[in-house]
Amino acid sequence: MLTEEEGKRGLELARAAITEYLRTNTKISAPTDLSPRFDEYRGVFVTLKVFGALRGCIGFPYPAFPLKEAIVEAAISAAVGDPRFPAVTLHEFKDVSIELTVLTLPQVLKVKPQEMPRHIAVGRHGLIVKRGIQTGLLLPQVATEFGWDAEEFLCQTCWKAGVPQDAWLNEETEVSTFEGQIFSEETT
Repeated sequence: MLTEEEGKRGLELARAAITEYLRTNTKISAPTDLSPRFDEYRGVFVTLKVFGALRGCIGFPYPAFPLKEAIVEAAISAAVGDPRFPAVTLHEFKDVSIELTVLTLPQVLKVKPQEMPRHIAVGRHGLIVKRGIQTGLLLPQVATEFGWDAEEFLCQTCWKAGVPQDAWLNEETEVSTFEGQIFSEETT
């Protein structure tokens, strides 16, 4: 777990990475004075919002990079690479708030499909649904923001994966849970 101060530094790193990229089209190097936790390989997502509305969200569900590098990559991608939105402009960026979600390693749920809802803690777990090459991920805070129960959360994650909403009831569908430590500029 990161401390509140480390979370604040992560948010500052994300903001600096986006600012520099929007100004000069170059990636920053992470500061050398970050705590050793930023050298740990961790999954991370960076979510951008403008006045509370989603403006971009990109990340890495698995620990493919040291946290500091993952934050820089995810932040820039959320700003200019989320295919659902046009690239954020430097002028617009002043109105963007950043949320950083540092993930635990996803764990495949190894229970009968109909028992899955009982093994999902809404507000604590995020979900990954995989079926063939289709994959969908929703962060833990999404179910809470929309008021979903565990079953609806499963259905919505299937929809995000581009598979039928009841695909989680099929043995061929893999469902994983993970947890996320959330840091937000709105609350720091």
